[in-house]
Amino acid sequence: MAAPSEEAIKQFSALMEQLEEPLKTTFQHVHQGYPRGTLVRFLKAREWNVLKAHKMLMDSLNWRLQNEIDTVLAKPILPPDLYRSIRDTLLVGLTGYSKQGQPVYAFGVGLSTFDKASVHYYLQSHIQMNEYRDRVVLPGASEMFGKQINTCLKVMDMTGLKLSALNQIKMLSTITAVDDLNYPEKTETYYIVNAPYVFSACWKVVKPLLQERTKKKIKVLSGPGRDELLKVMDYQTLPHFCKREGSGSSSDEVDCYSYDHPFHQQLYNFVKQQAQSQDTVGPLKQGSMHVKVPTPDLEEAKIMQTIESELQNLRGGGDGMSRSFNRITIEGP
Repeated sequence: MAAPSEEAIKQFSALMEQLEEPLKTTFQHVHQGYPRGTLVRFLKAREWNVLKAHKMLMDSLNWRLQNEIDTVLAKPILPPDLYRSIRDTLLVGLTGYSKQGQPVYAFGVGLSTFDKASVHYYLQSHIQMNEYRDRVVLPGASEMFGKQINTCLKVMDMTGLKLSALNQIKMLSTITAVDDLNYPEKTETYYIVNAPYVFSACWKVVKPLLQERTKKKIKVLSGPGRDELLKVMDYQTLPHFCKREGSGSSSDEVDCYSYDHPFHQQLYNFVKQQAQSQDTVGPLKQGSMHVKVPTPDLEEAKIMQTIESELQNLRGGGDGMSRSFNRITIEGP
């Protein structure tokens, strides 16, 4: 596979050398000085098909231009109380680093409600976290561990996931579409913990639809998964919901989701400083970004339809389910 891989990278690189402004500058924001790594990520996402990977990357660069993603880290979510509300309802945080140096992110899937702000604000916050990871966290990890680190680990806590949580699943599908098409292959492994029956039922029907490459990335652990996770990270890096058997949280631990956690304070202050350095006249402006969500590929669309169908089966179906599922509007003002 080595020779075909190198040939694919060489062909892809030749295509990208033809870039002109402003796509050229946008590509520099994406690869952060390591274009080869970016090309490999997009090639992996398209099974090493050069033409498909090139189209995917070009679509992503145009998406970045159209939605001003290069300057998203200079657009703070204001006022701070709104950002605090987002942190309380989109539960994600950085807990530390794995034994191999990868940043470890915790994600409270089941308890994220996405009900304190518009979809646009949640999406803006998520994209800011992605860009901060790529521009600050990963370069910092590379310097800290003395080697190039391009991926992270994610621990997904399913505590609280219910059949009635279709709005959350819809929002998660939006986030997934953005990540899959614009930030491919940035997560090495997804660890699923505290999975209730509703997750297990959906996973049973979704797993056969996934590509083998994707299946290998997802590890469903028993309970909070503490023993398995300790093989790849130290105890202090474990998310709080993994440290106690039979509990989704631990009251004596710092909540990595919190607005007051050092990671979120650093991120928020970084964005405010970037905004102030770019606009020294007048107060910082309020208002969300209206990011156009990329159209999911056929595989992802089929997966979402399968999840919806399975949840309907578990609840016995009914029009009320469809109304709940369709309540969130992704595009528009």
